[in-house]
Amino acid sequence: MKLEPQAERFVLHFGEMGGRWGVNRTVGQIYALLFLSPEPLNAEQITDTLGISRSNVSMSLKELQSWRLVQMVHKPSDRREYFQAPDDVWDIFRILVEEKRKREIDPTLTLLRGLLLEQPQNDKEAYGQQRVNDMLELIELATGWFDEVHNLPPETLQSLMRLGSKVQKVLGGANKVRNALRSGEKK
Repeated sequence: MKLEPQAERFVLHFGEMGGRWGVNRTVGQIYALLFLSPEPLNAEQITDTLGISRSNVSMSLKELQSWRLVQMVHKPSDRREYFQAPDDVWDIFRILVEEKRKREIDPTLTLLRGLLLEQPQNDKEAYGQQRVNDMLELIELATGWFDEVHNLPPETLQSLMRLGSKVQKVLGGANKVRNALRSGEKK
């Protein structure tokens, strides 16, 4: 299978970006190829299209499956395994965020909580523990917000994201009202 020039640029770019995202070039390229493909592809098709070894394709597909970014499918009367990326870009976004959280955020939260269980032995450790606590509070706030947003329907999430800086204006107005009320209470 020969890639069209636009598809080839997309696949090559995802390969280059793979390293920045914590996966190797081949994983990025295979994902991009499957993302663009209107039909599921088997390992031989991927090998032929990208010009990479069959073993590298197999290992990369396993990694993509562990990220839940690729599903295996079967075709009637064909013994080969075929692979496809999810169709809905919002599902892909949610999967990526969930997997990044599971692999990076959750272990960090566990570490921070464990550190806070230890009693500081001196002022320097007490200062460090306060900084750890500040970080924990920030990450818990962010993950709590993510949990709330994660359950929104895609249409609502799109609307929220399109609001952009308008949210700040709404919240800024709410803060002005709250501050005015507080200053009125003090008088």
